[in-house]
Amino acid sequence: MPLGIGAGIFLSEYGRNRYGDLVRFVSDVLNGVPSIVIGIVAYGLVVMRQKHFSALAGGVALAIMMIPTIARTTEQMLLLVRRRFAKPPTDSAFPAGAPRSRSRCARPHRASSPASCSPSPRAGETAPLLFTAFGNQYWNWKPDQPTAALSLQIFTYAISPFDECTNKRGPVRWC
Repeated sequence: MPLGIGAGIFLSEYGRNRYGDLVRFVSDVLNGVPSIVIGIVAYGLVVMRQKHFSALAGGVALAIMMIPTIARTTEQMLLLVRRRFAKPPTDSAFPAGAPRSRSRCARPHRASSPASCSPSPRAGETAPLLFTAFGNQYWNWKPDQPTAALSLQIFTYAISPFDECTNKRGPVRWC
């Protein structure tokens, strides 16, 4: 979240140059990458180094997918707030003695924070978690061990050969 919000702030405040265009391009490309590819990248970066699956690796995979979405959403929300208030908040903050960093973050960020901090729709992806978190039947408190996830449990039920799990005959029961 901090990296995505920071990138969005950079794009809305200082992104009218070559570096802003580059960050936008990379963000849009990462938004278009399939989740299974991101899962394989996270597998190579984290799981291969740790030599085992873990919740940390699953978190890295989901973070890679969420950063561009949060960055672009934050940028759009800040630009929307700037358009709504005709005068930039920095014009009214400087005479009051506020530093530049505080005047850039105070009013527009509070107004746009609910939209920019919303959970990403990619947070429930199954493919990267198959490669990184691997799943666990029990609740796990250790971030360096395989962990359970709702999307992994649904996947396990979907490939199960038992009729009770796939809901072909009656209600779903614990398998």
